Amino acid sequence: MLRVLMILVPLALDIYAFIDCLTTDERKVRGLPKLAWVFLILLFPLFGAIGWLIAGREKSSQVAGGGGAFGFGGRGQGRQLAPDDNPEFLASLSKDDRKPSDVPTSGNDEDEMLKRWEEDLKHREDDLRSPDQDNPEGRAKDKD
Repeated sequence: MLRVLMILVPLALDIYAFIDCLTTDERKVRGLPKLAWVFLILLFPLFGAIGWLIAGREKSSQVAGGGGAFGFGGRGQGRQLAPDDNPEFLASLSKDDRKPSDVPTSGNDEDEMLKRWEEDLKHREDDLRSPDQDNPEGRAKDKD
């Protein structure tokens, strides 16, 4: 088990440092050019990765967001809020932004539309129940 850890921990550290180096902005790289850091990490896996983590990148990028470990826990600095936690979003819900055309003028329009739908549905049901020329008994057709 110890032998496996002695191989996996440096490998994981090297992979992390390599990906971190590749994704870091050129302006945030310190000491050497970014390409030189990539070659150092690849040629000297453990020492290159440790060197990159200690001296290669800016310290401010390690604690992005002003929070605790891994950049979490910031106090609203650059943090995106969920809609139900965002006071601006909640305030916008309370405003009545509907257009006058969206608000029904009376219940008569809705009643008329409902009556038309009911009549249409009744006609369709009657058509389905009535026998047609191909099926005089009015039975459902078998699908072959």
